[in-house]
Amino acid sequence: MIIKKMHEMGVRSEHAYMAAMASIGLTVAAWAGSLKLEPGTGLARADRWGLFVGEWAPTFFGLGLALSHYEQTEGNLGATVHELREQKAG
Repeated sequence: MIIKKMHEMGVRSEHAYMAAMASIGLTVAAWAGSLKLEPGTGLARADRWGLFVGEWAPTFFGLGLALSHYEQTEGNLGATVHELREQKAG
C-alpha cells in the first residue's frame, strides 16, 4: 500500500537508489564533520553521527527494491515520467 502510494506520487526506484547513495556520502561527511568541527568530543561522537546517518542507506535501498518490483509488475520499469503521464491521460 505504501509503495503503491509512493509510486502514484511519482517516486521511482531510481529516486530511492539515489537517496541511498547520497546518504552514504552524507555518512562520511557527518563523521568527518563531527570529528573536525566538534573538537574535544572525541571519535565516539563522530562514530555515532556516522552510524545514525548510515542507517538511512539500507532503508532507501529497500524502498528502491520494493519500488523496482512494483514497477516491474506494473510493466513500466523503463518508462519515463512523461510516458507514464501520457498513458494515464490516454
